[in-house]
Amino acid sequence: MARIDSRKPARALALMIFAGGLFTQAAVKLPTLVASHMVVQRDVPVHVWGKAEAGETVSVNFRGETGTTVADDLGQFHVYLAPGPAGGPFQMRVKGTNEIVLEDILVGDVWVAAGQSNMEWPVRWAGAPEAEMAGSRHPRVRLFRAMHRVSEYAFEDLYGKPWAECGPETVADFSAVGYHFGRNLQQKLDVPVGVIQIAWGGTPIESWTSFGALTSDAALMPVMAEWAAMMRAYPEALLRYHQEAKRWEAASARAKAAGRAFREPAPARPVGPEGPWKPGVIFNGMVAPAAQYPIRGVIWYQGESNTAVERAPYYGPLFQTMIEDWRRAWGLGRFPFLYVQLAAFGADAESDWPAVREAQRKALAVANTAMVAAIDLGERDNIHPKNKREVGRRLALAAGAIAYGESVEYSGPLFRRAAQEHGALRVWFDHGGGLAARNGELRGFEVAGKDRIWSAGSARIDGATVLVSSPAVPRPLYVRYCWANFPEGNLYNAEGLPAAPFRSE
Repeated sequence: MARIDSRKPARALALMIFAGGLFTQAAVKLPTLVASHMVVQRDVPVHVWGKAEAGETVSVNFRGETGTTVADDLGQFHVYLAPGPAGGPFQMRVKGTNEIVLEDILVGDVWVAAGQSNMEWPVRWAGAPEAEMAGSRHPRVRLFRAMHRVSEYAFEDLYGKPWAECGPETVADFSAVGYHFGRNLQQKLDVPVGVIQIAWGGTPIESWTSFGALTSDAALMPVMAEWAAMMRAYPEALLRYHQEAKRWEAASARAKAAGRAFREPAPARPVGPEGPWKPGVIFNGMVAPAAQYPIRGVIWYQGESNTAVERAPYYGPLFQTMIEDWRRAWGLGRFPFLYVQLAAFGADAESDWPAVREAQRKALAVANTAMVAAIDLGERDNIHPKNKREVGRRLALAAGAIAYGESVEYSGPLFRRAAQEHGALRVWFDHGGGLAARNGELRGFEVAGKDRIWSAGSARIDGATVLVSSPAVPRPLYVRYCWANFPEGNLYNAEGLPAAPFRSE
């Protein structure tokens, strides 16, 4: 062992830190996602990666196959093993100067459940939580819940709650949508299913998209300009916030001293440079590190934070950019991307939920996508509707058709086209077999002429189409359906799936 000169404490300390760093790095270390109880994606190469000492030989043994590699100059290693069918449990051994043994590994399908609060909303806060948790023992469904992380650069590791069996102890704080989707899928396919929750409430879509993708499209420059304007206004907004917070605290204290109830909500801290609204930072902190883990597809529920009237017009290009951005990050081709169209909500006049829903509908132009309409599941005064079981079921239907080739109806009626007919508009739909109105006469349709002034339409089902007219619009050119923050439409198909809001302009 090298002798350390005690007369040079600074140099001695540096040597000890350096030696400690080498010792720590010499031990093979795996990312958080590669762990006991995980689900490995079937039918694709098994990817095992991590850190070791530069030049260290690392071997991975799994299902009777051994792969060997050498860690590169940065101490990173990657091993790829042959694809295999669903099965398990298996053991995995990763060996360098140390050995790591992973137990109870299943092989099946892995899905990422991502988005903002309606995806993050846990089982214990959703509908019938006690009954759901009591019946949640599904050993072949495995759950991984990522922690909230932002970063200016791409992280190498996805930090979070380790992989665990689905059961009352683990599902309570897990995404209700993700759980119901995974459970439905596992029971339908009879193979293990892993669900990786990567969700963060109150976050905009631009935070979930890489900075490179955002800046490579000139059409998205207004989004970057808006962020820059927010940061210019931030110092003044922060000062106002501190002043308001001080006033609020004083008022609250006075009310408490007088024995009075104080119901004024606390002021909200403005969006700042360190938080999750900065473009690209959630992608770096949570998406990029997950993208090394092979998956079957993604389910997505987000958009509420992009409904402000000045932000909604950009959701369409942002959403389509993000889908392709994630597919590039994973490098697995055009994997299925299934998403939820925003549910009804009684938002204020400064919000434009219909525009975001329309952008979501138009994103179906992106290959290998499907949209679940949730307009009928909304609650006027609750931005987090409780019926997450039905959302998960509808997403599983979509997965059956898009990811697994099942011959099943998976979507509610989707607008195809409209044509003038004797002072009315006839509307055709895809997925429109067995059109029916629930709970009374058909509602939710409006028409407009060339002046684009909308009037409530009288609508009736005629076979596989809907005829819409209005005495206030003798020559209708345009039609729309459920075009409000909280609309009241009631058109369904034979499978009981609701028609998606749309406009024909």
